[in-house]
Amino acid sequence: MTPPTGVREKPGVEGLADRVARAVQGCPDVASLAGGPVATYLAGRTVAGVAVRDTEVEVAVVARYGRPLAEIAAEVRAAVEPLVPGLPVHIRIDDIALPGQEPTAPEGAEGGQADRPETGG
Repeated sequence: MTPPTGVREKPGVEGLADRVARAVQGCPDVASLAGGPVATYLAGRTVAGVAVRDTEVEVAVVARYGRPLAEIAAEVRAAVEPLVPGLPVHIRIDDIALPGQEPTAPEGAEGGQADRPETGG
C-alpha cells in the first residue's frame, strides 16, 4: 500500500508515531485515538489517529465527555509537542465518548493493522 502524499515513511517515524500515540493515550480526557483517515502508514501496519508528516503532526482523538473540547485539545497538544520540536501539532476531536460508552483504542495504536470502526445507522 502506498501511503498518502506527505505521510512520512522514513527511518525513525515508526518509533515517533508510536511514542506520540502513547503520549496521547496517556491524556486523562482522551478515551482513545480515532480510527479513520488520520494515520501513519508503516510497513505492515498503521498507527491510527496519528499522522506524522514532514511539516506537521496531526492527531485525531475520541474525547471523554465533560471538559471543554478546547482544553482537551490543548492537553493533547502539550503531550505531543515535546516529542516533535519545531513541528506544528494539529488536534482533531472526531467524537465524544459518553460515560459508560467509551470505545476501545484502535488496533493500529498498539501496532496492529487498524480497522475502520463500524458505523451504525
